[in-house]
Amino acid sequence: MSNVIRPCRGVFAPSRLAVILGVVIACAVASDQVRAQAAPPVASSAAPFVSDRLSVEVVGHGPDVILIPGFGCSREVWRATADRLKATHRVHLVQLAGFAGEPWSHGDVPFLQPVVDELDRYIRREGLNRPAVIGHSMGALVGLRLAQAHPDAVGRLMSVDSLPFFSALFGPQVTAETARPFADQAASGILNTPQDAFRNGQTQTAAGYSRDPATQADIVAWSMAGDRHAMAAAIKDVMTTDARPGLAAMTTPVTALYAADADGGAPAAVADAMWMREYATLPGATLIRVDGSRHFIMADQPARFAELVDAFLAK
Repeated sequence: MSNVIRPCRGVFAPSRLAVILGVVIACAVASDQVRAQAAPPVASSAAPFVSDRLSVEVVGHGPDVILIPGFGCSREVWRATADRLKATHRVHLVQLAGFAGEPWSHGDVPFLQPVVDELDRYIRREGLNRPAVIGHSMGALVGLRLAQAHPDAVGRLMSVDSLPFFSALFGPQVTAETARPFADQAASGILNTPQDAFRNGQTQTAAGYSRDPATQADIVAWSMAGDRHAMAAAIKDVMTTDARPGLAAMTTPVTALYAADADGGAPAAVADAMWMREYATLPGATLIRVDGSRHFIMADQPARFAELVDAFLAK
């Protein structure tokens, strides 16, 4: 996987690549080393929602907000946000199957589209009226694909440090097809890395994801609790899913937050250029840079993140 990273030197530091990708880059490196206007809440269905792709915890009362975690992460990444919002909103904390100890009953099968379909089913089954959706990293890609495939299901979307095509980080010439060999290599690294090396890789690179030591420890713990087959399936989809062709036709309002950090993260000018280029065809997109933050903006700049979430929900 190191041969994938090297061409990006001078554009994004290796730590930044790891940041955006989430947990997987560390796995692959270790492998190389060892070989709507929100509506008032409505009553939920009598029977609980059951899915083999995700589970949902609901807290609070008020307009609906769905929170989707990123690659390999637990819904706990949103706990502080949910605790703050639950006094005024009904918050739906999603946990994706196969991540952070959530059971996975599938093999190496497509990951993203079934999650999109199940989220749409959840929204319709629970009678949610165009809820706000906030997604981090891969969770934001899920939200973007949900809004593209089911525009009537999403009132507005906040994307937290996520691009519509992850592999664009490797250069503007990269396509989903040319990224496929590297996606397969990343998946193989996840599946074949020995446990000790896997943990060492996570520990060594977690600082690239967040400036917060507690969050760094959580990232390692969540990745160690994940199902390797789920993670491999997810990374193949993340690296080869290009949502950019659908941006121009979107009508869902999108706010995209992105991180910049002069001390070990993405330089502001580089981050600005990347996000402006990749979201250029999305009508009315609101792009907001959050300085002094790495990939986990909600942990690195909690006060600023809370302010931006409140503004997003107030629109």
